[in-house]
This record gives sequence, C-alpha cells and structure tokens, in this order.
Amino acid sequence: MAELKQFRLPDVGEGLTEADIVKWHVQPGDRVTINQIIVDIETAKAVVELPSPFEGVVAELLVPEGVTADVGTPIISVDVSPDAGDAAADQSADGAADQGEAATADALAEDLVPPPAEAGAEPGIHGTLAPKPERQAVLVGYGVKLGSTKRRARKAPGPDAGAAASAASTTTTEINEAAGARRPDRGERPTMLAKPPVRKLARDRGVDLSALAGTGPGGSITRDDVLSAAAGAAGRPAQLAAVASVPREERIPIRGVRKHTAAAVTASAFTAPHVTTFLQVDMTETMAATKRLRSLTDFDGVRVSPLLFVAKALLVAAARQPMINSSWDEAAQEIVVRHYVNLGIAAATDRGLIVPNIKDAQALGLPALARALQDLTETARAGKATPADLTGGTITITNVGVFGVDAGTPILTPGEAAILAFGQVKDAPWVHEGQLAVRSVATLALSFDHRIVDGDMGSAVLRDTGAMLTDPLNMLAWS
Repeated sequence: MAELKQFRLPDVGEGLTEADIVKWHVQPGDRVTINQIIVDIETAKAVVELPSPFEGVVAELLVPEGVTADVGTPIISVDVSPDAGDAAADQSADGAADQGEAATADALAEDLVPPPAEAGAEPGIHGTLAPKPERQAVLVGYGVKLGSTKRRARKAPGPDAGAAASAASTTTTEINEAAGARRPDRGERPTMLAKPPVRKLARDRGVDLSALAGTGPGGSITRDDVLSAAAGAAGRPAQLAAVASVPREERIPIRGVRKHTAAAVTASAFTAPHVTTFLQVDMTETMAATKRLRSLTDFDGVRVSPLLFVAKALLVAAARQPMINSSWDEAAQEIVVRHYVNLGIAAATDRGLIVPNIKDAQALGLPALARALQDLTETARAGKATPADLTGGTITITNVGVFGVDAGTPILTPGEAAILAFGQVKDAPWVHEGQLAVRSVATLALSFDHRIVDGDMGSAVLRDTGAMLTDPLNMLAWS
C-alpha cells in the first residue's frame, strides 16, 4: 500500500515568503534517496538546491517549473512505502497495456468512420451532391454573391457605328497629345507623359506611373524611371518580411532576484534621503602598487586589481568614521553603529544585480582580502551565492568602472548608510607637482543616508578614501 509524504517548500533564507521552481531533477517514478538534490529554486536572493528529506519513489510533482510557490506549499509527493518501486513498475506495465488497447480500439474505430462528403454537398441533405455555386465578384463592402454569372446582351451596331468610331479615335488622339499641357479636372486621374513602350513596361513590372516623377524631357517618364521604381518595389517585401519576423514587444515575468532588487531599490530610494558626493583621484601610485603586489609570492594565484586597494581604503575610512558603517532602525528610533564591516560588492549576474558580502572584512590582511574578493566574485557570477552570502552587509562598493563609465549615483543597499561607486581608471591630464602631466585618474562617488551622515562626515570619508588611493602609504599610517 502506498504511503505518500509531501515535501513542503522551506524558508531557505531570512524571512523569505516565496520562491520560483527553476528546474526539477527528478520525475514521477524516479527513486530518490535522502539528501539527493531534487529541485533548484530561485529565491529573492539566490538559486538554491533543495535535497530530498525522504527516501522512496516520486509520486507526483505538485508545482511545475517556472511557477512561484509560497513557503509551506507542498511541491513534491514521495511514496516511502517498502514496495514503492514494485508498485511503480506495475503501474507502468498497466499503463503500457492500456495504451496498447486504446490504440487498437482507435484503429478499429477508424475503419468504421464513413468517408467525408464531397465539397459540393448541400447542408442538411445527406447522401446527395449539389452543383458547387460559382463565386462572383461584387463591389467591396457588399459581400459575395453566389450563383451563376450572366453577361448583359451586347447591342447591335447601328448604320453609323463606323463613322462614330472613326471620330472617337481622332478625338482621343488629340486629347492624348494635349494631355501634357492641360491640368486634369478635380477628381480626374492625371495623365503622365510616357511613350507607349514605357507604359507597357510599367504594366509588365506592376509600376504605377502616377506615382513617379519623370526625369525625361518635359517631365516625361523614361524607361530608367520605371526600372528604378520596379527595383525598389522588389526590395520592399523582403524588408517588410524581415521587420514582421521580429516581435514588436516582449513581456518578461518579474520574479526572483529581479523582483527582489526592484523592491529593494524602490524602498531605499523612497525611504532614505540620498546625498551623493564626487571626487576625482590620481590613481597613478595605486596602479603602480597593484603591479608590484602581483609579483609577490603571497598573491600567487590571486587576481590583484585596483578594487583591492579601494576596498582596503574604504575599510580604513570606516574605522576612522564609524557612523558611515551604521543603519537606521525606524521601529526602535535608534541608529545602530556596527564595529565590524561586512563589505558588500555589487555584482551583475544573468539573473540580475546581487550584493554578496565579505564577513568581518576589517579583520583581513591584504592577501586574505584579495582572495575573499576573488572567491566572492567567482561565486556570484556562477550563480552559487548562498542566502548567507547575500545578507548582513553593512557597507557596499559598486565597481561601475568595469562597464566603461566614470561615475554614477548609486542607490543605497537597504539597511546600510553608504555605498561607494568606483569609476574607470583612465589616462588624463593632471597637475602633478606643479607640472601638467598624464596621470591615471578615476572618479569616486559616495552616496549616503542623510538621516545618519551629515555632509561633513560624508566628505571626510570620501576625502580619506581618495587620499589613500593617491598615496597608498596613508593606509599604513591610518590603519
């Protein structure tokens, strides 16, 4: 007898309320063991693998892929009875037999189905054929008339028909010769100047002469005019087809990391009063120090970049100005000053923007900080950041320079008082020791919560960070 147990979607983070089912690794009928990975889910913070808490045979997937489920919702049913595998095999065999019987029944039913009636059968009269009515063209807007087509009888020509036809021919010739000099009456289609061979060519190529501007003598339309118009008309269908093959709009569901990011930045922007200050910095000495560190054995196998010095400088600046590493507690009406730094690094991933952080970064030496930055970046880009990596940050750096821009006005990560944007490092004219020289220059932008950080404190943090990047010896002096 089957003994079914349901696995409910757990809260894999801190107070998460829902998650998206990204991919099932099992299907009904598969045998699973305890702690076997059965499904990938995407929370508001990261993609998480869920293990099976049961051992048995999958009975049913209760939530399909791509669906958002609330925490506590049953997502899978597992048969944990001892004979679960045997029961599944019996059900599979019975199902195959039922399918075979159904296929045989369908084949017999097809032999009993009478052939379809011919197209000419009148509705309501079975077994007889009626002649198919012919379709007759009518005026646009009046529908289609069914029935045989009758031609009106032609009048017999009178005795003066030959003379009238001769006179009409002469009059038509005179009108055509004078068409170029006469303006057409209102509502009359204008007559275009074109020789008969040109008119025939236009008819053969499907070109409307009235839409052309002639380039010949007196504004007449030439053979080249018709050929040019025909070539342009031939290319337009392909262009229209190419445009029509591209959808005009696309709708992307808002879920997972994107949904969380949207809610977070909206809440931050409309809760904390943002102030952003900017500072251009001479990074020449920092760039030289970066090259020297790469040659040291302590940094073997570690990617050393200017971001390492920016991170270390911000950590030192936060130690000198602790209020920059604090948060606003609205419920308690308190400012929480943290004497530890969980340094967040904003990372752009395929799923959206995430901000994993390095725990207790203030306690790390330069080699350990470099390795932590590298591990954090690789984990985030691989989509393996855990909810623990993405929570508890106290201050953030966003490296907008990797996108080739100089600066920005970053939005605070919710629960933090400051975020530093690091722009691209590029050669620029700079006054150095009283002389104009080409130096490596970057722009720093610091956004801060004005409820906590005043202008003088924010400026002091940015100034100290810039001074340490201008001369890295200041990091040693102020550490």
